[in-house]
Amino acid sequence: LVSPETSVSVSAHNAAIGLAKAPGSTGPWEKFCFGLDASALQERLFVSEENIDGFLGTVLCPSFCSQSALESQPLIEVLDVTEDRIQIRLK
Repeated sequence: LVSPETSVSVSAHNAAIGLAKAPGSTGPWEKFCFGLDASALQERLFVSEENIDGFLGTVLCPSFCSQSALESQPLIEVLDVTEDRIQIRLK
């Protein structure tokens, strides 16, 4: 993380924390953890094709699914992620 670019904004009903990667750090972030202290952190995933595929794989088809059920699962592709919207294509 880069300290000068990190920001915190707090209002009556919301809090936002802006994080910036260090110059040598590349690629998308996969997840983040938050909580009141280090012993009680909760994990959240960022929206990405891999994270959506992994989530749907566990929700739609648990480990007891057959191979034919796996082959007929929908293909989900993350097309665009912005501050205002997420565009996903389902095949």
